Amino acid sequence: MANETTQISVQAARRLAVTKQHLAGKLPNKPASDDILSVVRDLAFVQWDPIEVVAPSHVLSFWNRLGNFRPSDLNRLLWEERKLLQHWANMAAVVVLTEDYPLYYSMMRRYPDSLSKSWGRQKMEAARFLAEHAPLAKSIQNQLKKGPLLLAQFQEYVRTKRSSDGWSSGSDVRNMLFHLEMSGKVMVVGHQGIQNVWGLPEQFLPSWAERKVLSVAEVERETAQRAIQALGTASPPEINIYYMRGRYQNLKGALDDLCNESKIHRISVDGFQGKDERYVHDSDLKRLEMMEGELWKPRVSLLPPFDNLINGRSRTNTVFGFDYSHEMFLPEKKRKFGYYVLPILWGERLIGRVDPLMDKQGEKLLINSVHAEPGAPEDGEVASKIGEKIGQLAEFLGAKEVVYTARVPAAWKGSLH
Repeated sequence: MANETTQISVQAARRLAVTKQHLAGKLPNKPASDDILSVVRDLAFVQWDPIEVVAPSHVLSFWNRLGNFRPSDLNRLLWEERKLLQHWANMAAVVVLTEDYPLYYSMMRRYPDSLSKSWGRQKMEAARFLAEHAPLAKSIQNQLKKGPLLLAQFQEYVRTKRSSDGWSSGSDVRNMLFHLEMSGKVMVVGHQGIQNVWGLPEQFLPSWAERKVLSVAEVERETAQRAIQALGTASPPEINIYYMRGRYQNLKGALDDLCNESKIHRISVDGFQGKDERYVHDSDLKRLEMMEGELWKPRVSLLPPFDNLINGRSRTNTVFGFDYSHEMFLPEKKRKFGYYVLPILWGERLIGRVDPLMDKQGEKLLINSVHAEPGAPEDGEVASKIGEKIGQLAEFLGAKEVVYTARVPAAWKGSLH
């Protein structure tokens, strides 16, 4: 079996991806802390983004998978029980499980050597910065011994402009906090508004979190499997981008070993373009067979910009035939769909986009526009479910009404008004 390639349909690949991402089937009746942990465990991480155009991206990611969960439960897991951590991985701030601490600790202990070639000169720059600013690192850690601090509360902090290289902030303190976090010597222990509160792991990390150093091969085998399980099927570039981005030293070797041990299997998806091999985890082979039957229970989701399902523009194009870019980073005149666009997932298909804005003062969810993808269903049932989901989002956000503009697909206007 290790060297065989299993053929599956596009529909099965998409449905497996959506199922593994907790975006199919019934939502929990009364989502609680264990449900939040289950989502993070199965997805490996949830990207943290505090900007509230509608709601923070991570809150919307959990809402799509859990329904009306309590964000206070998430905060308690992060900042009181410490069963979750905020860490820097995947080139972004993410929420991860504290039970997975050995994976992160192992890379922290080897930092910056744990960075792969894809980081370019940043590996060399990190080593240089840490060597040149050793007294600053010591000072920051000494200040934190007295208690947690915001960036501006460190005595050496001076507000400066962001550097031209796009990687460093221009502030030595901010840069050092990043490197110390990557080294496991400081951690985010809370938030004040959208600002990180910094503290020391020895003061805030639970005693039960394992400080265990795994080998490079052990980390890569585990993280590759976690990525494949979260994505359903995945190619090597998708694995790299999805989880522990830029940290694999020998991903090909890890995948070959896992194939030889039948922990993962090569798979071919009819209709997918590209030369890269794809893999499915052994634990999901039987689940694939169920994707065509009555056990498949589709639902509608309104995915936030940094949602795990659409992690990586190339993968989203390959798997779902859907081109999605973060238009909030574009000048207004170059935006095609809007500032904070939420893709509409119906079953295993991405069929449209919503551009919403939450007016907290007016207690209204403003829908600036709705766009349907070519070939999207035009029947009233699908449109009604989209309208119902938008209404549920408004309720979750505390909006008393939903206000639409005229920019709604003609076929859906009967339900979106």
